[in-house]
Amino acid sequence: MAEVRYTILGPLSVTVDGEPVAVTAGRDRVVLAMLLLNAGRIVGLSEITDAVWGADPPPTVRGQLQTCVSRLRRALPPGVIMTDPAGYGIKVGPEDLDAAVFARLVEQARSTGDVAAARSAYRKGLGLWKGPACAEIDAIAVRHAAAALDEKRVLAVEDWVDLELAAGRAREILGELSEQVQRFPLRERLRGQLMTAMHRAGRQADALAEFRRARETLAEELGIEPGQELQELHRQILAGEPAVTGEAQTAGEAQPAPIRCLPRTVRDFTGRGDLVARLLKEICPDEPLSPAVLVIDGMAGSGKTTLALHLASHVADRYPDAHLFVDLHGHSEQEPIQPADALLVLLRQLGVSAEAIPPDLVGRVGVWRTELARRRTLVVFDNAASSAQVADLLPTAGGSLALVTSRRRLPGLDGVHSESLPLLEVDEAVRLLERIAGDRVHVEPEATAELVRRCGGLPLAVRLAGARLAHRPRWQVADLVHRLGGAALAGLAVENRSVASTFALSYGQLGERAQGLFQRFGLYPGDLLDAPVAAALTGLSLADAQEVLEELLDAHLAEEPEPGVVRLHDLLREFAVTLAGGLDEQERRRAVLEVLDLELRAAVASTTGTYRHSVDRALRDLPPRRPELQSAITDPVARLERQRPALAALQQAAVDTGHPEYGWYLPRAAWYLLFYRGYTGDVASLHERAFAIAEQAGSRTGVAMTANYLASVHFRLADHTRAREYMQIAIRNWTELGEKDALAVALGNLAAIHEASGRFTEAVETAREALRMSGFAGRDTPSAATLIYLATAYGRLGRYPEALAIHRRRLMSAVQHRDVHQLASCFFLIVQLRRRNGSISPEMARRYATAALRLSVQGGFASLEADARNQLAQLHAEAGRTAEAVAEHRRAIETAGNFGDRRYECEFLRDFGTTLLRAGDVPGARELYQRSLSQARRHGLPFCTAQALSGLAECAESTDAGEARRLWSEALVLFEEMGVPERFEVARRLER
Repeated sequence: MAEVRYTILGPLSVTVDGEPVAVTAGRDRVVLAMLLLNAGRIVGLSEITDAVWGADPPPTVRGQLQTCVSRLRRALPPGVIMTDPAGYGIKVGPEDLDAAVFARLVEQARSTGDVAAARSAYRKGLGLWKGPACAEIDAIAVRHAAAALDEKRVLAVEDWVDLELAAGRAREILGELSEQVQRFPLRERLRGQLMTAMHRAGRQADALAEFRRARETLAEELGIEPGQELQELHRQILAGEPAVTGEAQTAGEAQPAPIRCLPRTVRDFTGRGDLVARLLKEICPDEPLSPAVLVIDGMAGSGKTTLALHLASHVADRYPDAHLFVDLHGHSEQEPIQPADALLVLLRQLGVSAEAIPPDLVGRVGVWRTELARRRTLVVFDNAASSAQVADLLPTAGGSLALVTSRRRLPGLDGVHSESLPLLEVDEAVRLLERIAGDRVHVEPEATAELVRRCGGLPLAVRLAGARLAHRPRWQVADLVHRLGGAALAGLAVENRSVASTFALSYGQLGERAQGLFQRFGLYPGDLLDAPVAAALTGLSLADAQEVLEELLDAHLAEEPEPGVVRLHDLLREFAVTLAGGLDEQERRRAVLEVLDLELRAAVASTTGTYRHSVDRALRDLPPRRPELQSAITDPVARLERQRPALAALQQAAVDTGHPEYGWYLPRAAWYLLFYRGYTGDVASLHERAFAIAEQAGSRTGVAMTANYLASVHFRLADHTRAREYMQIAIRNWTELGEKDALAVALGNLAAIHEASGRFTEAVETAREALRMSGFAGRDTPSAATLIYLATAYGRLGRYPEALAIHRRRLMSAVQHRDVHQLASCFFLIVQLRRRNGSISPEMARRYATAALRLSVQGGFASLEADARNQLAQLHAEAGRTAEAVAEHRRAIETAGNFGDRRYECEFLRDFGTTLLRAGDVPGARELYQRSLSQARRHGLPFCTAQALSGLAECAESTDAGEARRLWSEALVLFEEMGVPERFEVARRLER
C-alpha cells in the first residue's frame, strides 16, 4: 500500500511514498484542507461550498465541487477520498497527518507523570510545526479551523515552557521564547514566562522592560491593562522575590483539586440500554484530535437531561480535570442565557477569578478555550434554545466532551452528533414506574398497562404518575387511573411540576403562526395530518403551512412518523385540545368545515375509473372550498388508507359543527376504496352512522345514498333480505326525488342482489331496466355493477355470447380510462365465461388469470385478488399441479374471510373440494363440500347450495349410489328453479 503523508502544520503539502504530490489548483487545495482539518468525519457539502466560494456560490457549484474531488482522487491513492450523501471525508491513518501526530504527542505529554518524557513529547510535537496551520490558504472557513490548531500549538508551547523552566533551563529557551512572544504578543502567559526566564537568567532590567512592552501592547491593541497574574509577577521581580509564577508542579507536589459541578444523576435511570451503548461509542472516540460533541434533542419531558447526566456518569473518569454544568434556560420561565453570561458561569466554575474574566463575549471565548485546552473537561450545556446560543461555547481542543440538550433540533451546529430522543418502550416505562412506585405495578398488570398508555411513554409523565403513587401508599394503580379519568394531562402533576406546564413553556416560545396551528390541532378529529390539513385549519397557504409544520417538528411539539405526515403525542394532543377551547365558536366552525371539505375531496380523489362518475354526480351541488389543497395530495389512495381510522370522528365533527351533510357524503366518497379493499366493517359502521345522521337531518338524499351502500355491506355478508330492504329504500327515495342517474345505479345494485339470490331471470330484467334508466339520465356509461351483474346473470343462464359481449365492452372502456380495477375484473370474468363454453386454452386462461391477480394486488383490491387466486387454483388443478392449486385455494379462502364475503367463502370451499376430488382425496373433498353446503344454506345461496350438493353426490357415487341419486335429485330441483344449464348434466347423471 502507498505511504501517504499530509502536512497542515504550516503550508499544506502531500507526499506519496516520499514523493511530493502536486495539488496546485486553489479550489482543490481548499477542499483538501477542509477535509484534513476535519479528519475523522464527513464534511458537509454546505461547509465545503462556503469554504471554496463563500456566500455567493455559482449555480453549477455541485458540478464544480465534484470536479475538484475528482482531481483530488486522481492525485491521491485509491479509496482515500470518501463519498457520503451528506458530503465528503478523507481516510487518514495514525501517522499520516501531522496534526493528528501532534495531538497525540501533546496528549502523551500531558498525561504522563514523567517530566523528562513530557518535555521530549512536547519537543517532538512542536517540531512538526513549520508555520501557521495551512498558512498559504486564505479561505475564511479554512482560516477559522486552522486558528483552532494554532491555538493548540501556542498552548503546547506554554505548557512546554513551564516544564523547561521547572527543569532550570531558563537560559536555553530564552531565544525561542522571545520568538514565540513576537509571534503571539497578546498572550499574557507567554509574556509572564519570558519575564520569568529573563529574571532567572539574571536579566532583571530586561524582564521589567518586557512588562512595559506588554502593557503598551495590550493598551494599544485591546485598551486594557495586564492581568492580575502578570502584574503580580512584575511586583515580585521589582521586589527581587523568587519568581515562581508559571512553573510546572513537580512530582510529589499537590495537584489542584478536580472541579465537579454536575448535578446529581437519578438513581432510577431505566431502559434505553441500546441507545446508551451506542452513544457511549459515539462520544468516546479513539482519536483525540477533535473534541466530542453530542446534541440530544427531544420533546418536553422526554428525559434529555437525565440521559445526558447518565452518559456523563459513564465517562466521567475520562475527563478527570473538570465536570461543568450550565442551564441555558432555553425553555424555561426565564429568558435564555446569553452566551457571554453562560461563559461567566462556566469560567467561575473553573476557578477563574472575576477580575480575569473579560467583559465582552470575544474575550470570554478566548479565555474559555484557553482554559479548556489545558484540561480534560466534560461540560453539559442543558436546555439550549438555539444553535447560535451554544456555537461559541463548544470546546475546540481535543480531550473535551460537550453534551448539549435541547427541546429543539439544532441543525446549525456543524461537526456534532445529534440524537433525537425517542419515548420509552412499554416495558421500559413499566420498569421505571416500578422503580418509583414499588411492586404494586405488578399486582395490577392491566391497570399498570393502562397507566403507562395514558403516559404515552413520556418519562416525565411516568415519573409524576409514579411519584403520586409513591406518596399514596394506600392507593392501588387502578385508583390513580380512575382519578386521571379520560384526560390524563391535568392529573400528571406533583407540587409545582406538571406535564402541562412543561408543554406550556415550549408552546410559549413558538412563533405566532406555529402557536395558531398547534392550537387548532386540538380541533382536528384525526391523529395524523399533513400540510394540506394544516393549511385548511389555519387558512395559511400550503407553502406557509409546510413551513409552520417544520417549526413544530423542530420544537418537538410534533413528530413525523413518515415523510410529510405529522402526529401529536397523546398528551400533547390533550394540551392542544385545551388550547383550542380558547378559540371563538365561529373560528372553530370555520376550521373544522375547511378540514371536512378537504378530507371529502381527498376521499373523492381515491375513487378511480368508471366509479368516479357516480361520486362526482353525487357531489355536484357541493363545490370544493379550496381546490388548490386537493391538488397537493399526490397519492389520495395512500392518504385515505392512512386517514381511515379518523373517518368516524370526522363524521361526528360534521354533526357537532352544524354540517351534517358531510356525515353522509364522506363515507360515500370513501366507499369505493373501503369496499374493494375489504374494509367491510368500516363500510358498515360509517354508513350506519351516516344513515342515522341523514334521517335526523331530514335529508332524503342522504338517506337514499346511504341506504344504497348499506345494501352493499349486507350483500357481501349474504344477508340478501336486509340488502334488498335497503335497496328498496334507496329506489323509493331516488324515484320520488326524480334522480334518474342515481336510480339507475340503485336498480343495477338490486340486480346484483337478485343474481346472488339465484334469481337470474329477474336479475336480467332489473339490470336491463337500469340500463334504460341510465339512458334516460343521459349517462354515456352505465354503472359497472349493472354491467357486471347483467353479464353474470347471462352467464348463469348459459347465454355466453351476450355475457362476453358485455365484458368486452367493459374491457374497451377500462383500457380507455386506464381503470386497473375494471381491467382486473374483466380479465377474470372473461376467463370464467370462456372456460365454461370451452373457448379458451389452459395456457391463455392462466395468462389472463395471472394478469388479473397482478392488477388486483397492485391496486389493493382484496375481493378481486381472492377471485383471481381461486381461478388460478382451478387452473393449476386442471393441469395436475395439485400442490400449487391447494396453496392458492387456501389463500383465496383466507382473503375472502378477512373481508367477510360469505358468498365467496361458499364458492371457494366448493371449488377447493373439486380440486381435492380431482386429486383423489374423497374424504377431504367431502368435508369441504359439506362446509360449503352448510354456509350456502345458512346464507340463502341457492346456486352454491346446488353445486355443493352435486359435489357431495360425486363423492358418494362410488360407495353409495342411493345417496348420490338423492343428492343429485335435490340439486336438480334447485338448478331447474334457477333455469341454469347445470340442470342438464345432473339430469343426465340421474338417467344412468
